[in-house]
Amino acid sequence: MPIPAEYQRATDDFYKFLLDARDMAELGSTHQTYTMVQGVLQTFRRRLDVKETILFAGILPPVLRAIFVTDWNINERKRPFEDRATMTKEVQSLRNTHNLSPDNAIRIVAKALRNNIDEAALDEVLAKLPKGAVEFWKP
Repeated sequence: MPIPAEYQRATDDFYKFLLDARDMAELGSTHQTYTMVQGVLQTFRRRLDVKETILFAGILPPVLRAIFVTDWNINERKRPFEDRATMTKEVQSLRNTHNLSPDNAIRIVAKALRNNIDEAALDEVLAKLPKGAVEFWKP
């Protein structure tokens, strides 16, 4: 069997996603964008249980999937979905001395994600997740 196309194109697809997010956030580099994206993904993951995390990870492209589950403490207590401002502060707390995530970081990453994956698949999975998941990923 040949290597699946999503794995062959993983780096190119991820870089396209990063460029989209970087440009929307008006950040100076993809390094700054990576921290923003990682912060958003970790903030969302903390609000899911193991089964929900695996379900969501399944619709992400390979590199985003890897970032989503990297450094995952499955024993961490599940957090509730909160208002956007509170969750944004959580995003901004990741490597906070180097984090330039804007106050609309979650919306930016949501829009970049929707631009780079199958939105119908995303919405189908979000509908199966806890209340607050759909709102989190609204651009």
